[in-house]
Amino acid sequence: MKGLILAGGSGRRLRPITHKTAKQLVPIANKPILHYVIEDLVGVGITDLGIVVGDTAKEIEESVGNGSQWNADITYIHQEEPLGLAHAVLISEPFLGQEKFIMYLGDNMFEDSLHAVVEDFENSSTNARLLLAKVDNPQAFGVAEVDEQGVIKGLVEKPENPKSDLALVGVYLFDSTIHRAVKAIEPSDRGELEITDAIQWMIDEENSIGHKTLEGWWIDTGKKDPLLLCNELILEKIETLLLSQIGETVTLKGEIVTGKNVEIIDSNIQGPVVIGSGVRIERSDIGPYVSIGDECKIEDSSVERSVLMEKSYISGVTQLTKSVLGRKVEIDGKESEVQGSTSLMLGDGTKVNLKNG
Repeated sequence: MKGLILAGGSGRRLRPITHKTAKQLVPIANKPILHYVIEDLVGVGITDLGIVVGDTAKEIEESVGNGSQWNADITYIHQEEPLGLAHAVLISEPFLGQEKFIMYLGDNMFEDSLHAVVEDFENSSTNARLLLAKVDNPQAFGVAEVDEQGVIKGLVEKPENPKSDLALVGVYLFDSTIHRAVKAIEPSDRGELEITDAIQWMIDEENSIGHKTLEGWWIDTGKKDPLLLCNELILEKIETLLLSQIGETVTLKGEIVTGKNVEIIDSNIQGPVVIGSGVRIERSDIGPYVSIGDECKIEDSSVERSVLMEKSYISGVTQLTKSVLGRKVEIDGKESEVQGSTSLMLGDGTKVNLKNG
């Protein structure tokens, strides 16, 4: 069984972070989201992986390489334009051949294990299996309508009046029938080949479509608040690992992970917190729920519930909370006498001075 990871798309909902960074490489607990996806697939024995890439192909290829760090084989499949999930399947047929495969959106994360789902599908005659999750806002997703017998009757992409609260999670399992389906459908009103239309074609052709509703959490990390929630959920699972010596002037509480060459002086760290290598923290309160990338510097500040990417610098910020900072961001609050809670999303290289007035 092969794996197909979709890592194209522009990441508009995460701008300005994604002006220069692929949305699939934004870190959760200091690890790119895409790496979690690869680990998920390799963990269930799927090591022959195709990654569909677009404008950010170079950055993704530099991060993932040939897959050897996971004992996987990576094939990159270039999509000229983001023309829909079904279009990604269409252009991937030479890689997929006639094998069963699992398609996984590269910016989705969920708690449930894939083991049972993959094993059941491999050993069944089902043509497709969909993962579903109950959501509060089904209008924002592809939605499945399921009858009283638990059979999927239909699928609609972002319906105005959804008939259920069961959203399609960004993980799909298919046999080769999907190749006929994606060739049979027409582009939607937004000019894309929709995977919901392809699966609906399979339903209309009386193919066997199974499904499983997730029991744990599922997060589409394509927006700031869900990304920060995902960071918190992953951080809750960490166990303390200190790769740097921590001085006596530092108070540590909760689960904390540090990289090498970390300097912490006269500060309080409230876990769960992950601190990358080469980080310097002085006279600051960090945590809970903070991920700090390599070579960041924080002084005279308070930071909580945030993601900081590499080489960012924070000075004199009274309370930075619920923020996502790109690489080499600088925030200077030293000249601000009165600060409230500050929540920001800043792209790479941004400089902010929190002056009064």
